[in-house]
Amino acid sequence: MPTYQEILATDLSTLITAVTQWDEMAGKFKEHETLYHDKVHTVTLPTSWVGESSRAANAMFDITLNEYKKAQTEAKAMASLLRDAHTQFVDLRKKVESERDAAIKDGMTVSSTGHVTFDTSKLDQSELSAYHHDPDYQRSAQEKAGSWQSRIDNAVRSVCDADEGFEVALTEVVKDSVITDGTSNGFNGQAKGDIEQYEADEGKDIALRVDSGDATAHDYQELQRLFRDNAGDKVFSQTLLDNLGADGTLKLSNSLDSLAYYKDKKQSGQYLDIQKGLATTLSTATKDPDSAFYKHFRSEMQKAGTEEFKLDGLSKIPNERVRGYQSLVTLMQHGDGYSGQFLKDTADDIRHAEVSYTAKGNLDSVWALRDKFSGGDRGWFANDPLDGVLGIMSHDPATSTAYLDPAHSDNLKYLLHGRDWDTVVDHFATPPGGTTQGMAVTAEDGDVRKGFGAALEAATTGNAPGAYHPIGHHTTAQASILQQTIDTLSADNHAQKLPKNLTEPLAHILTSYTADTHQTFANDASAYQIPKDDPGRVWSDKDGAHMAVSTNHLAQLMRGIADDPEAFGHLYGAEQKYSHDVLAAIPQNADNITITNRIAESSRAIGGYDAIRSDIIFDERFKKTQWAADFNHGIGSSLSTALMFNPVSSLSPVGDAATKAVDLWTYESNKEHTAEANLAATSENAKTYEAGQRDAEHMVRLWGQSRGHDIDSDYTKFILRGAQDEYDKGRNGTLIYLRADR
Repeated sequence: MPTYQEILATDLSTLITAVTQWDEMAGKFKEHETLYHDKVHTVTLPTSWVGESSRAANAMFDITLNEYKKAQTEAKAMASLLRDAHTQFVDLRKKVESERDAAIKDGMTVSSTGHVTFDTSKLDQSELSAYHHDPDYQRSAQEKAGSWQSRIDNAVRSVCDADEGFEVALTEVVKDSVITDGTSNGFNGQAKGDIEQYEADEGKDIALRVDSGDATAHDYQELQRLFRDNAGDKVFSQTLLDNLGADGTLKLSNSLDSLAYYKDKKQSGQYLDIQKGLATTLSTATKDPDSAFYKHFRSEMQKAGTEEFKLDGLSKIPNERVRGYQSLVTLMQHGDGYSGQFLKDTADDIRHAEVSYTAKGNLDSVWALRDKFSGGDRGWFANDPLDGVLGIMSHDPATSTAYLDPAHSDNLKYLLHGRDWDTVVDHFATPPGGTTQGMAVTAEDGDVRKGFGAALEAATTGNAPGAYHPIGHHTTAQASILQQTIDTLSADNHAQKLPKNLTEPLAHILTSYTADTHQTFANDASAYQIPKDDPGRVWSDKDGAHMAVSTNHLAQLMRGIADDPEAFGHLYGAEQKYSHDVLAAIPQNADNITITNRIAESSRAIGGYDAIRSDIIFDERFKKTQWAADFNHGIGSSLSTALMFNPVSSLSPVGDAATKAVDLWTYESNKEHTAEANLAATSENAKTYEAGQRDAEHMVRLWGQSRGHDIDSDYTKFILRGAQDEYDKGRNGTLIYLRADR
């Protein structure tokens, strides 16, 4: 393999000289072919020469003439390989030089052999003294040098990988694999001019050895190099997968998983790295959905997707097999960058497979397997391939939105309502006692709907899933997905007890829609006034798309979320912050009607949220003190001491005193939430659940103070009385919805 020194010193122009010579050689072979044809081959054509000798001579002359043709093919292929190698080496050497130059610019020195060290010669006297006397400085410099060393080493390794790939091609291009043309070790008439095609052929050979158990340690190293060297290369990727076919691709993936997780765990890192390379190959090969390769490979996968394959070590059940789509999605989980169309097509094909299987009268699932497949219990295996591909799709929010958009498909409806997650999708568990014989019972995996929840979050927010989102600017499609989700879950009477693993994603989503949920509970704007149990609506304005659903549907959904106290605490905190912002935005010169309307709106909204908190106290399933503590933690994660109204110009700027005031209020508020949770759940005590009212009261008092009114002035008391009445309306109205549906 070339060294750093050799890479920088090698004269690559000699490759172009060789290209010219091989092109010329192909031309000379053409000249000799023409001469041979005209002067020798035609001698058998005259009718005066007949018989066995004529036929024998003609056969020999045909072989020789064909060799001239094959020689041209081989020479042209050799020229093409040299040209391909020159292009690769020039580009890769530039990357080595670029890393070297960047390292030097960052204060490093790079030796002639590529060794990186921190360059102390660039330090002035004081900096040099600090370096010699400060161990942390030295350690930081060494770490930076180590980072640059890794980058340069990786650039060098890329050249070495390409060099080995070129060697593979040079070895194969001269091999005559046709044994029926009358020659032995003749010219290669099937020579190819692309290095990556030869590497793909080698990849197929190794894959077959892996599947048969005959692969050597060198084979696995070479497979790593092949994937590393050709990451992102379309020719290699499509050629390899075309060579393997859908079946061969799945068998290779299963073999690698079996080695990584069961047969050879000590080398699992190597096998999983190869899996990542195979997944990258799949991602690269399927970028163009209009290509002939894509259509052919998808057609093959539609057949292989429901076929049964072995995956040694996965199950204790004798002869248990996995389905092709389960293996495909397991493989896909190792990669990224898949085209949106490939993700949607794969999801569509998996759905079609499971629906077709059920339609044929099967009582179990096409994906049914015994044992658990979540967390440490084989959680890496995509036993539910549709949920798995949705999880992958969640990394592409635009594709998630397009896939779930109810205006273009019924995918959302199927996942929320039509799919029987309990019996059609999830695994068959072993019966009580852990035996593997007898009638199995259906059970949900711990990670059921994890992929769907992530895709739903990405689809409705436009953001990567897994975090609470600020209020966003939504599209019509995003808002429509959320509106239909809320209405569908409520119609199925699931909202007060959400399907497993959807609680947190829905909480993440709703923080992004706080402006809409605020208006729904405020029941002020006509656009948000949806009759009980009527379908919601979506519309757009200058601020993007908005979603409105009936108050009872939203309340039921949030009550389901409240089973997770910290998640609901985030929603509650987001509403407090939004209400604060609504009041802060009231113009300084606003009239009393505007002021009272905005305060009433925010008070009703907080009342609606607080009704859900209060309802928990009536539910004896909860350890309420712990629930309140977790709820308070959720609020604390959503708010900060920066939540203060800007004071009027005549007042002192907000400073330590104001910050302490908010801290004190937060402390007192948390105590009140916890104290209420400890009260017995009686109708009489329900009248004293006033912590939420005091949350609203505190907000109004601080707003009045920011506008120059004393916190206990007659004006402040006046607006507080109105705010308390509106809070009660919002709270009591929402409680009626929650109790009526039980």
